[in-house]
Amino acid sequence: MTSFKPIVFSGVQPTGNLHLGNYLGAIKKFVALQQSHDCIYCVVDMHAITVWQDPVELMNSTREVTAAFLAAGIDAEKHIVFNQSRVAQHAELAWVFNCVARMGWLNRMTQFKEKAGKDRENASVGLFSYPNLMASDILVYRATHVPVGDDQKQHLELCRDIAQKFNNDYSERIADLKLGVEMMVGREKINGYFPLTEPLIEGPATRIMSLRDGTKKMSKSDPSDLSRINLTDDTDAIAKKFRKARTDPDALPSESAGLAGRPEADNLVGIYAALADSSKDDVLREFGGRQFSEFKPALADLAVANLAPVAGEMRRISRDLTYIDGVLGDGAAKARTIAGETMGHVRDIVGLLQD
Repeated sequence: MTSFKPIVFSGVQPTGNLHLGNYLGAIKKFVALQQSHDCIYCVVDMHAITVWQDPVELMNSTREVTAAFLAAGIDAEKHIVFNQSRVAQHAELAWVFNCVARMGWLNRMTQFKEKAGKDRENASVGLFSYPNLMASDILVYRATHVPVGDDQKQHLELCRDIAQKFNNDYSERIADLKLGVEMMVGREKINGYFPLTEPLIEGPATRIMSLRDGTKKMSKSDPSDLSRINLTDDTDAIAKKFRKARTDPDALPSESAGLAGRPEADNLVGIYAALADSSKDDVLREFGGRQFSEFKPALADLAVANLAPVAGEMRRISRDLTYIDGVLGDGAAKARTIAGETMGHVRDIVGLLQD
């Protein structure tokens, strides 16, 4: 049975001020995945403008994320690194998916409800249809796997729903054009053009939480800078933020089951485990029974050891705008080759005349 070539796709929004959550939840995993997969990593600047962005800051942030990719160890020669807006096929396929996806599917997206808040009528159409563009980002490369955090699982499920509906709606046309690939859906073998992309949710810290409130995601928009570790923080700032991180009065438990109901403790142990490439249970075997006054300095030292080299390399790369723009330009050219072939097929499948 033929199958799709394994391809990993993922992206990071260029919204400025990259932090530990971006590094552990995405960038560090991207580096590891390139050892075993063909990878396409995108700075998703079109997603960023679903809410208003300062144009100059958006360009600066796009380059900053690119510098972080490269500083962390992503190989832009062996893999593809580019910014989304340079590849027009993302938007073109998103329109096709706007016509495939159902309003009811998008109405169930919890992230739109969270970001739009009570003033949904004033939210942009782009914010509402964001998941369709995300599906396009993935499927324009017919990617088979996406590393996602817990908060993105619903969007990937929608991507799979869109792929499956497209395959079903155009099944006869796909067969006539001999563009289908056999795949298994449950126990059923089907023939479709788009893969049902699988999530890669790995590691002990799939979602990094605020250092001031373990029930909220770490975010650059939090008014307190003490809530996050920025990738550009120096040693003193990292130590201070972990020292001031909110905890509870109890000692660390001896096993991960003891972290239930203790969100701040769970978050800090998860961060340590992710930085150390270990598990929460491994961390607690070492620190179980100890107070946070002992654990926090060890966590700060580990964070500094991991982040300082990346921060230094980011600063060096960020000074060379010609290099960054060259990486993005070369990556976009490679991406357009793949995306252009996909869109040529999609136009034929849907019935859109083309040259």
